[in-house]
Amino acid sequence: MSSLVTRLASLALRVFRKPTLESAEETREWLHGPKEEPHPPLWLTGRHWITLREVGGFSVYTVLPRTVEQPRKAVLYLHGGTYVTEITAWHWVLISRMADAGCRVEVPIYGLAPEHTYREAFPFLTEAYRELLADVAPERTLLAGDSAGGGLALAFAQTLPGAGLPEPVRLVLISPWADMTMSNPDIADVEERDPWLSPVGMVEAARVWAGGDDLSLPRLSPVYGELAALPPMDLYIGTRDLLLPDTRRLHELVTEVGGDSHIYEEQGAFHIHPLVPVPEGSSARERIMRTVEEL
Repeated sequence: MSSLVTRLASLALRVFRKPTLESAEETREWLHGPKEEPHPPLWLTGRHWITLREVGGFSVYTVLPRTVEQPRKAVLYLHGGTYVTEITAWHWVLISRMADAGCRVEVPIYGLAPEHTYREAFPFLTEAYRELLADVAPERTLLAGDSAGGGLALAFAQTLPGAGLPEPVRLVLISPWADMTMSNPDIADVEERDPWLSPVGMVEAARVWAGGDDLSLPRLSPVYGELAALPPMDLYIGTRDLLLPDTRRLHELVTEVGGDSHIYEEQGAFHIHPLVPVPEGSSARERIMRTVEEL
């Protein structure tokens, strides 16, 4: 059985968040609503050195530990939010912990739908990653992301050979949105248990992010892309997460082609549970942090 904290959080999500994604009309209103500012919270600016630069017209935050003058390891972190909502406090908490582990954490603030599409994200991420590699070796660089950011991180990793860039040492993907088509028949069974997500609204958001392109394109749905030559990956998913079927499928496909994939399923946990302050996320957070510390 889930913890009391998770049950209460699930109830709040089901009442206040899920109805938006269950309706295409409400999702469209949400898509065109105002965006939050992506600025790091004040507590983070007091804890770490933070710089901001512009790359190709978009912002990149660099979060540095105050205890390490020039970190020799790094994390490139891509935040989730259905490609619609901006980075949140939950993301910044995990980013702070990564910086505490002696990492330079790069946080690209990619453009969101409906003002932007995936076509702008990839050249931006390529240049941000290229600049990062000027200071940190790829074998000590981790590529991580959650939800939409997890899918984007996977798709971006698939483009690196074509860009002539070395791969990071590992991928850490939290509830990755790896298939925007939402066509997996097993999704219907999980939807009843998921207190947060619904395929109706997610497909609506996906179409806008895709800018009219086919949702099965690998840059949108990397589960259909090249999976054999990827770095080792860790997948974190809960059993009450709508993205569970596609995360399992991603793990199976990577394994079938000889890739290195580890999937960590948490019973009773909902979407992006490692980022949320619930007991079900604690073991995943600790495992992620051990991976970061071992860079």
